[in-house]
Amino acid sequence: MKLVYNLSMHLLDFVMKIGSRGSVKLKKAVDGRKGIFESLRDFRKKHPSPLVWFHVASLGEYEQAKPVIAAFKEKYPLWAVAVSFFSPSGYEQVIKKKQPWVDYFTYIPIDKASHAKKFVNMLAPDLVVFIKYDLWANHLLEVKRRKIPSFLVAASFRKEQVYFSWYGSFFRKILFCFHHIFTQNAASIGLLEQIGYKNATQTGDPRFDNVAAISLRPKSFPAIRESIRQPVMVLGSVWQEDMDLLIPWINQSEDLQFIIAPHDLHTGTIQKWQQAIQKTSLTYSEFESREDSREWQVLIIDNIGMLSSLYQFARWAYVGGAFGKGLHNILEPLAFGIPVLFGQVKRASKFPEAAISQQYGCGFAVKNKEDLFDAMNHLSQITKYNQARQAAKKLLRDNLGSAEKTIAIIKNEHVIEHD
Repeated sequence: MKLVYNLSMHLLDFVMKIGSRGSVKLKKAVDGRKGIFESLRDFRKKHPSPLVWFHVASLGEYEQAKPVIAAFKEKYPLWAVAVSFFSPSGYEQVIKKKQPWVDYFTYIPIDKASHAKKFVNMLAPDLVVFIKYDLWANHLLEVKRRKIPSFLVAASFRKEQVYFSWYGSFFRKILFCFHHIFTQNAASIGLLEQIGYKNATQTGDPRFDNVAAISLRPKSFPAIRESIRQPVMVLGSVWQEDMDLLIPWINQSEDLQFIIAPHDLHTGTIQKWQQAIQKTSLTYSEFESREDSREWQVLIIDNIGMLSSLYQFARWAYVGGAFGKGLHNILEPLAFGIPVLFGQVKRASKFPEAAISQQYGCGFAVKNKEDLFDAMNHLSQITKYNQARQAAKKLLRDNLGSAEKTIAIIKNEHVIEHD
């Protein structure tokens, strides 16, 4: 299996390079990996201090890592922090502005054995933390070979994953590279025990810590605040499948304003939605350029980076993605203490926060337009609405502290020698 895996990494490298000729995203991924080692060498010359390496797949996993990074840096301020990404959608976003606590960002090289050996050798981490699921065998095996303490944080396993199959012995070795695995839920602990992995602790999802911090200090948008005249519903990270349900609700809703944040900022898609919406709509670009008239019933956000703070204006929220590739972050609106609606998830075990929010009574899954209308009519009743708000606040309170618990256990295992 190891031979097959290594051949697949060479194939992945080849396919990405060929595909980069016709894909903007793949081109960024390929071009971004050029000069990795030269950049890494320069960074380590300037930062010879002890170093912790965090690896994340993309932006969502970086959001999970941020509270853990902050908790680590608070206890060990003299350590350098390096964060690697696999996906350009994460890397390209975070390098646009300085990130607190992080000293260096990089792509992780394609997981060839030679790349992994060179990368780990040059980065020379004293501690390694992988987030959630993006586990690259050769890099982790190299970390283990060098006896560098390594941890997996925010793990959420499902029984259908390869680690727990009869043919997954090679991939199980990847899990056994970690000194300790921190899971989001008890079910993941059970799956690890089935394969003989014992050094695991349920510490929850660090995203709760991150969204709580955002809700306490959201970005300020005074022009938007001043233009709000009616209760607002924020539609976050929505796709066409979501809008097929939402546009009929928007068109029949009176005395409401809507803020829409598309997941993909395709001009044609936004124009299509505006044509279907029977209310006064503005894109945020138009809104910013107008000082004389900023009245709107529907405001469409045509940029990236605003959504997590826009929930401060919402009475209700809908989060998209469940009908397609996967549910986006419902914890962001819940952190503001507002009920959240979302599509019926296809694989509930992959998005445990959806089920948890429903159990608490602040999350509402909808399968079709009728479900959406019923849920909104339910949440329009003041008693039901206040119950959902209280449930959202309780959900957040009950799940805070994951990052602190994680760092405390790492510290207690005495793997950190440089204080």
